[in-house]
Amino acid sequence: MKEKKHSIDYIEYERMEELSKKDQDILTIAISAAEGAYAPYSDFHVGAAIRLSNNTIIKGSNQENAAYPSGLCAERVAIFAASANYPNQEVETIAVYAKDSKRSNHVISPCGSCRQVISEYEHKQNKPIRILLMNSEKVVWEFKDIESLLPFSFKLKALN
Repeated sequence: MKEKKHSIDYIEYERMEELSKKDQDILTIAISAAEGAYAPYSDFHVGAAIRLSNNTIIKGSNQENAAYPSGLCAERVAIFAASANYPNQEVETIAVYAKDSKRSNHVISPCGSCRQVISEYEHKQNKPIRILLMNSEKVVWEFKDIESLLPFSFKLKALN
């Protein structure tokens, strides 16, 4: 038996102003997307914004449904909308904002399903997707790719 460790690298920004203007802009769009969340059951409003290779920004918000698990997370809403409307563009960055006062000092990261979808799109485009996560205190965590959040993802080659 061999015990092994896995660590992740990320950058934490204490204020949005520490980020580039481009990153501040996409996070601002993610904040506005959270306002469009339909979250009557959880009252957990999440917004996502995706920057494509042509600099188009697509936003999404979580959409709940009384018939669980029919709803979708903001990340998947945004990725699926981007893929449907811009099928030939690569996803460069996804910014996610969680408006939640109860856990405001913690990072709110994508769920397992969203991580798997981001992984699939990285694999599809053969290029990493940068991930920016921001909480309601405006603290931002930057990850260079989904591997940082999902190190042992399920990949297409596993099906072959």
